[in-house]
Amino acid sequence: MSEQPVLAVIGRPNVGKSTLVNRIIGRREAVVEDTPGVTRDRVSYDALWNGRTFTVVDTGGWDPDAKGMAERIAQQAEVAMTVADAILFVVDSRVGITDIDERVVKLLRASKKPVILAANKVDDQRGELEAAALWNLGLGEPMPISALHGRGSGDLLDAILDALPDPPEEDLDAPEGPRRVAIVGKPNVGKSSLLNKLAREERVVVDNASGTTVDPVDEIIELGGREWTFIDTAGIRRRVKEASGHEYYASLRTSTAIERAEVAVMIVDASEPMSEQDVRIINSIEETGRALVIAFNKWDLVDEERRYYLEREIDRELVQVPWAPRINIAALTGWHVDRLVRALDAALEGWETRVPTGALNSFLGRLVSEHPHPVRGGKQPKILFGTQPSTAPPTFVLFTSGKLEAGYLRFIERRLREEFGFVGSPIHIQQRVREKRGRRR
Repeated sequence: MSEQPVLAVIGRPNVGKSTLVNRIIGRREAVVEDTPGVTRDRVSYDALWNGRTFTVVDTGGWDPDAKGMAERIAQQAEVAMTVADAILFVVDSRVGITDIDERVVKLLRASKKPVILAANKVDDQRGELEAAALWNLGLGEPMPISALHGRGSGDLLDAILDALPDPPEEDLDAPEGPRRVAIVGKPNVGKSSLLNKLAREERVVVDNASGTTVDPVDEIIELGGREWTFIDTAGIRRRVKEASGHEYYASLRTSTAIERAEVAVMIVDASEPMSEQDVRIINSIEETGRALVIAFNKWDLVDEERRYYLEREIDRELVQVPWAPRINIAALTGWHVDRLVRALDAALEGWETRVPTGALNSFLGRLVSEHPHPVRGGKQPKILFGTQPSTAPPTFVLFTSGKLEAGYLRFIERRLREEFGFVGSPIHIQQRVREKRGRRR
């Protein structure tokens, strides 16, 4: 699913932003009130024009605690410049250019984002002349409109579509070439055996001699009717005198393979207790932001007692990655190896999941109303707006009125997974705090 482009609407109070937002989205949803700084719980809306959809962000109710109108508008502009693909700057044509408008124009010019200048409250010929004076702002042609009566709104919407990026033509979920898979794990867990079984022939030389598999060997292998590129880390152990040297080479190759891959298959020897090295490699995959599948190998050597202890090890050692698909295999005999494709597909799909901005903010709105952030020191940080700027791995940016606690961020991640999936993929959540500026006396 490709992301809808985002249009941010900024402007001083009482210039008609919310009326214009309602006009753009074609329904009365934004709060319309004459009191400057009226807080809105919801700031994003889905709009449709000429068969194209986009998200409208109304920055009007941003940070009601900001002291001074100039600061409030500057913060709106700052937020808009960060989240938007294009910015709609609304000016009251009857009032003309104010000092605050000029300050915002400086920010907008620096942002290098496309800006559409809407001269609102133009109802007659004289109004059009007043609007023409806004050429002086240096933001291009002012578009004379009347948000209240709809005058000029069609032309404005056409200009908005021109300024927004075209939706990507090709499906982002279908990257070119075979998907890249790294088979990782500590030495002797069966990485080469698995690759050989998948390739149905002895392709990987398993040898401890110095110089064996100096670089990761990429293998194109057909699985489930499709080709996959397997980045092999077998043979990474070199016959060196110091143990630290061998460990260094092993970790270096593993991290290189992880970085080159899209999804990592972590092989764990199920017949032995999980080690610190296993956990370290799994953490490295998560930190690098790759999709992850965990394969418990040598399952034919696992008896009832070992299974009991393994369950407890999984609960203890894999608490960071409960989202990773787990499969049990025996690479040497090929038992259940065919389950790998389904797990890889699920992990890659989760890794490339994108949540539209409108759906994300509806979800965040519900979440915050049901489970608000705890009050700390008399303050309660709020999530103002969220966006997902990228996938692979899914990365979210939350704009907040204060710093969210780590526990609350984990709670958000858990609920995101319940709502939208993200199987097999780490989720990265960043927060941008609207710090309050110093109060003016």
